[in-house]
Amino acid sequence: MDIAFSSTVELAAAIAKRKISAVEALDAHLAQIDAHNHAVNAVISLDREGARERAKKADAAQARGAAPGPLHGVPFTLKDMHETSGIRTTVGFPPFADHVAKQDSPVVIRLKAAGGVLMAKTNVATMLSDWQSNNPLFGRTSNPWDLERTAGGSSGGAAAALCSGMTPFDVGTDMQDSIRLPAAFCGVYGLKPTEHRVSLAGAFPDPGGAARSVRLMSCLGPLARSVQDLALIYQIIAGPDGSDTDLAPVPVQDMPKLDPRTLRIAFAPSFPGFPVAGDISAAVENLARQLQSAGALVEEAKLPKLDLHHDLEQGGALIGMMLEAAQPESPENPTPVSHWFEALARRDRSILAWDRFFENHDALLCPVAMTSAFPHCEPGTPVTVDGKEQSYWMLPAYGAVFNYSGHPALSIPCGQGSEGLPIGLQLVGKRWSESQLLGIARAIEPLTGGFRRPPAY
Repeated sequence: MDIAFSSTVELAAAIAKRKISAVEALDAHLAQIDAHNHAVNAVISLDREGARERAKKADAAQARGAAPGPLHGVPFTLKDMHETSGIRTTVGFPPFADHVAKQDSPVVIRLKAAGGVLMAKTNVATMLSDWQSNNPLFGRTSNPWDLERTAGGSSGGAAAALCSGMTPFDVGTDMQDSIRLPAAFCGVYGLKPTEHRVSLAGAFPDPGGAARSVRLMSCLGPLARSVQDLALIYQIIAGPDGSDTDLAPVPVQDMPKLDPRTLRIAFAPSFPGFPVAGDISAAVENLARQLQSAGALVEEAKLPKLDLHHDLEQGGALIGMMLEAAQPESPENPTPVSHWFEALARRDRSILAWDRFFENHDALLCPVAMTSAFPHCEPGTPVTVDGKEQSYWMLPAYGAVFNYSGHPALSIPCGQGSEGLPIGLQLVGKRWSESQLLGIARAIEPLTGGFRRPPAY
């Protein structure tokens, strides 16, 4: 058994059947971290001894005959934004360098209650505000497929750790493609659930106890190396928790096993006015043809009649208003409250337009981002796509559309491009239909080949 690259489901089963111990599972991942993290720089704030004690307790509990949880003894990491007791939470921001929360966030509580053994945090962009994971506290995370390229952001440490076998799963945040883009860059899976599906309580360090300002568009979701793992972690962390009052009491269902012949798939190789690399649009078209051959009802998408560039701008404006409200001192010229309500009304129109689109389609297949992993650069530097410079700020555009609309979306690895780098494609579904969307991804998995282990790992 190759422990470091086993899936979460496989590890949990092996520990439950006593084929391996929790300590052995931990040691295999620590060895992978020791071997590769110096180059990749994905794992930070490693709690080696604390994790070992937790793994020993998991083994002792099993020896006593305690009923194992679905993650019993499985080691894991978390993006450096979840509040965790005993391990600092910094979001790569120097003023938070020594912040240790008094208690775990609800998501962390659930993962630990399921039996998971937290090892460490994973690196992020400073304050989660970029599509490269680089910050003054921990430095830059590199892509295991090519260390001269970014792993993406802001969940880049999570994606790179998964890709290189340092962790079996992680949980990231996604406000503008921040789970899906790094998942695509590193060739792993990443799910952004429907907005208000997973608790945001404790999802950002808050030493001062200020009112939570981020209430829209941001979502927590899992990253893993298989669809089955995504489904397992999603089921553990989703649903009302008694802390986040925005959460909808919608039942969390099991992932169905779907026949491709029952699927109605729309595909879009690009969105109007959005740049995309030829390798990526070709991968969309190729997978669409494969799905059609497998018996699915496939058609090129007639996208909602929306100005998607305008939607991106409006999404940015909403984020700006939330950040403005979070400032300790009011600005000299605060945004009028009427602007907030006008922005929400515009957003409602986009949400409803996509809702109508998904009345006739089970999923939309489209790009995750305009390019695959690009060389490290200063934020704002134009990114070369098929020999042409494109705006850095368009990197998350394909994903951010669905942060604005709130629909669930996931990134699936779909082979490699001409430069040998992973290509990730995006599947988007109806609101509250994560389980169905995961079932569609699982039906597609044999066509895409799933996760591929990078060379030298």
